[in-house]
Amino acid sequence: MADRLMSWRTPPPAPGGPADRLRPYRVILAARARAQLQYRTSFVTDVLGTIGVGLTELAEVWVIFHNVDVLGGLHFGAALLVFALSNIGFSLADMLVGHLDTLPAYIRLGQIDAFYVRPLPLLTQFMTSDISLRRVGRLAVAVVALVVALAIGDVRWSASIVALLAVTIVSGTAIFSALFTAAGGLQFFLVDGAELTNSMTYGGSYAAQQSQRVFPDPLRILWTFVIPTAFVAYLPTLAILDLPGDRLGPAWLAWCSPVAAVVAWLAAALCWRAGTRHYQGAGG
Repeated sequence: MADRLMSWRTPPPAPGGPADRLRPYRVILAARARAQLQYRTSFVTDVLGTIGVGLTELAEVWVIFHNVDVLGGLHFGAALLVFALSNIGFSLADMLVGHLDTLPAYIRLGQIDAFYVRPLPLLTQFMTSDISLRRVGRLAVAVVALVVALAIGDVRWSASIVALLAVTIVSGTAIFSALFTAAGGLQFFLVDGAELTNSMTYGGSYAAQQSQRVFPDPLRILWTFVIPTAFVAYLPTLAILDLPGDRLGPAWLAWCSPVAAVVAWLAAALCWRAGTRHYQGAGG
C-alpha cells in the first residue's frame, strides 16, 4: 500500500531545475524579511514614516487642486490617478532595488570586491541583499489613492481597461527598477555623483506624478522618450479616463509602456555592464 501511495506522489524537481535555482534567493529574502520584523517597534516606526511621506505627497496634490479646477489638462480625479499609479510603481521598485543607492558606499570602502567572488551574479546579489519592507507604508497610501481615483473617475470599465491597469503597474515598476539599475551602473564611474543619479530616480518619480503638459517641450521629450516616466502614469491615465492627449503625448502611447520598459531595461543593462567592467578593485 505504501508503494502504491508513493507512486501517486508528484516527483520532486530535478536537481538544477528552476526550483533549485530559485531556492537560494528565497532563503536570502526570507532571512532579510525576518531580520526587519525582529525589532517590531523600529519596523512600525519606519512604516509610519513612509506612510507620512506618502500622505505628504498626496496632500500636495490636494492643496493644488483645492485652488485650481484643472492643471495641465487634468482634473483632481485624473491627477489622483496619476499620483497613485506613479507611486505604486516607484514604491514596488524602491522595495526591490532601491537599495542600489548604497552602492557608492560599497565602492568607496572596497567592500564590493566580496560580491565579485561569490557564485551569484552581482546584480542579483544586490537585489537580494535587502528588501525594505518598511516601504509598504507608501505603497499602501498609493493603493488607497488608486481605489479612490478609480471610484470617483469616469472610468468606462472593460476588459481592455483592466488589462491596461495591470500592464501599467507591471511596466511602471519595471521602468523605475531600470532607472535604479542604470543609476547603480553609473555609480561605478560617478562614485560621488549621487546628485546626477538621483535626478534619474527620485527626480523621475516626481516627474511621473505630474501632468506632463505642465513641463516645457524639452522636458516633456526628456521624461517621455529619454527617461520614460510619462509611460508610468500620465499616458495610462489619459487612456483609462479617455482624456485627450496632444502631439507629444497621445493617449494610445499608453499601450506602448511595455516597450518603454524593455528599452529602459536594455539601457540599464548596458549601464550596469559598463560599470561593473569598469571597476578595477579597491586597489585602483
